[in-house]
Amino acid sequence: MEDLVASEKQIIASQDAASDLARANGVERDYELKCELINTCMQQEIGFGRYQWQLFCLSGLGWLADNLWLQGLAVVLPQVQQELNPKYVEYAVLAEFAGMIVGATLWGVLADIIGRKVSFNATLFIGGIFGIAAGGGLNFVAFSSLIACMGFGVGGNLPVDGALYLEFIPPSHQWTLTLLSVWWAFGQLVASLISWVFIANYSCNPSIPFGECPRSENMGWRYTLFTLGAVTFAIFVMRYFVFDLQESPKYLVAQGRDEEAIAVLEHIARRNGTTMSLKVEDLHRISGSKVSSTAPTSWRDSLRRSFTDVSLSHVKPLFSTGRLALNTSLIILIWGLIGIAYPLYTSYLPLYLESRGSSSGSTSLNETYRNYAIVSVLGIPGSLIACYVVDLTRGTGRWTIGGRKFSLAAFTLLSGIFMFLFTTSTTQASVLGYSCANGLVQNAMYGILYAYTPESFPGPHRGTGDALCAGLNRIGGFIAPLIKIATTPATGSVSANTANGPVFVSATLFVVSALVTLLLPIETAGRGAL
Repeated sequence: MEDLVASEKQIIASQDAASDLARANGVERDYELKCELINTCMQQEIGFGRYQWQLFCLSGLGWLADNLWLQGLAVVLPQVQQELNPKYVEYAVLAEFAGMIVGATLWGVLADIIGRKVSFNATLFIGGIFGIAAGGGLNFVAFSSLIACMGFGVGGNLPVDGALYLEFIPPSHQWTLTLLSVWWAFGQLVASLISWVFIANYSCNPSIPFGECPRSENMGWRYTLFTLGAVTFAIFVMRYFVFDLQESPKYLVAQGRDEEAIAVLEHIARRNGTTMSLKVEDLHRISGSKVSSTAPTSWRDSLRRSFTDVSLSHVKPLFSTGRLALNTSLIILIWGLIGIAYPLYTSYLPLYLESRGSSSGSTSLNETYRNYAIVSVLGIPGSLIACYVVDLTRGTGRWTIGGRKFSLAAFTLLSGIFMFLFTTSTTQASVLGYSCANGLVQNAMYGILYAYTPESFPGPHRGTGDALCAGLNRIGGFIAPLIKIATTPATGSVSANTANGPVFVSATLFVVSALVTLLLPIETAGRGAL
């Protein structure tokens, strides 16, 4: 407690010096000083305990659901194509990312307007309901429409989850934001195992021509989607009915609701079995004992106000200084480039594995999905490696060569290199080996990217910043199928040779993204999030 009181006096005494820093970070001086008090309270008194571990698991399950559907659609595409016989099966991916573009942008922006809590719960409810419904699609148009609605829900989940989780953890444990990416890797693994069970056992023979495969003999992909939808809905139930989620205290102080912020912190302290000395008077003292009289009383009031007074109030601060504007622009660009590169490879990986398996003498569905499961398993240690690296770069005196930026650039570059090598593979062993290497370094890359992005944005506008990144990322995902269509036959199928075109494009974009990463002016390692 004495340490917290001393920190409080030091923070309040340095208000003038903090003004310049606050402007550089794109936030108000009062908000930054209050966040420093909250960070100190979280670090020295509340700690990382039961509440944070439960939130870690539920946020992680949200990340699992996001990749569950990215990979889940990928693994069912060959069977959807064989049964429904669309002109371009890639239109299903277009539909998914169209929904994700709207969802990522809308839910991320709403997180800054109505709070993190509503967006955190609503996204997976929508995703689960429409995901289950997609399994019953009678034709390709109905199937793609339901997939788009699913994408609207799931697409907004990931940017909101990262922002919410970051604002509940002490600075010493911000590395666990990178550890969340292990759930992303598990999402791919779960999708591959579920599809392996159903598709390998309940699908038409691959030799049956497109459009001649009866539904009764091709239920595997439908069972897969039913299961993925049920898993997503179960995660929503755990979030909404089991876990007592609190609104972000940093969002609350940004809205002038200091009393509610203190009540949230006291609730977390009780859950963790600790006590705290921070009082609402300490926050009032920073703002001159003024409490916002215009603070909305509910998320409905906030939403109503946002529509009656439309502005760019959460966008402009992200570009308020030259340094912050450059960093925001570059990180959004990186997300856009990776948004094209990642799904251009992973969304069609089962097709690539099947085509290259055929060229090397293997045509077994069981072997194709077995290999996909192996690739998925290798993504898990990639996330753990990323977590270890960013922990070493958090101001410990070791590995200070480049912090998150250098690590992100390295893993992104390796992703491009292994993709180029994938195009040279001529045996089943080399195809599987390069695919596994890709899975490892790409999950490490995403782990660092997902940690760096919310850390680099100021708290009051973090949801909007994440939304801009996620939105452009999903736009990139929308473009990826168009590239796939342009570089493969009109049937949408691929051969060992035609698969190289989209993979070459993907690899090049990863290399470019790595170079852009080195230009980021802000390093977040060792710095508490505002």
